[in-house]
Amino acid sequence: MSQAGRILEARDLRKSYASHGATRSAVDGVSFSVDRGETLGIVGESGCGKTTLARMLVRLIDPDSGEILFHGENWLAARGAGLRSLRRKIQMVFQDPMASLNPRHRVGGIVSEPLAIHEPHMSRQERRNLAAEILVSVGIGADALDRYPHEFSGGQRQRIGIARALILKPEIVVADEPVSALDVSVGAQILDLLASLQQKFSLTLILISHSMPVVAQMATRVAVMRSGRFVEIGTAEQVLHSPENEYTRALLAAVPEIPA
Repeated sequence: MSQAGRILEARDLRKSYASHGATRSAVDGVSFSVDRGETLGIVGESGCGKTTLARMLVRLIDPDSGEILFHGENWLAARGAGLRSLRRKIQMVFQDPMASLNPRHRVGGIVSEPLAIHEPHMSRQERRNLAAEILVSVGIGADALDRYPHEFSGGQRQRIGIARALILKPEIVVADEPVSALDVSVGAQILDLLASLQQKFSLTLILISHSMPVVAQMATRVAVMRSGRFVEIGTAEQVLHSPENEYTRALLAAVPEIPA
């Protein structure tokens, strides 16, 4: 992996939680790096620590120890204006589009909210215009601005969530199980959308999923996670077709067919 093209690097990330009087390690010494423009797929069974890792990468939670470097800067040490500047460059698409959209707010307000936070001098009309533009980019008409999330299907709500993540023009999007709440055909459309948006907006994607076929459709590299650790990481071709780890082989054996 080229140092020049590296956009994000995680070093020995750890996070534990107290549970029923014991300490459970959710993320246990994870290290990896991501190059500009690639899609890193992180795959593993439910409870392996994927979502905890995703939330650390976008600073929704902080690790107990370890480092995250964004363009070589210490992402975990950022505070105040520096934190706001970095936060707008790393955005997240959440698993459940209904839970992540405020049901009491109209779509225009939901999508433009990041602008209200990060661009306080921008007028309300300017924010509304940009929200309309990004909604069109994700396949939702501008007439959605004055409607509420419950008026849309699950797939449409996920498109709205993607629009909200993209309105700040981030460099990295962390997509945490973006299609697991959707049926297969709608999920495939969302993955196609993410792929086209990646090209249009020059995005780097970190795609988190429990599904090998989902990761196979999108990823240029794949990391396999088990019990808080990466047990294998490599090119999609190598991991999906010539895996070295026994756990990876077991995951692949449970899938009828992985795309070539």
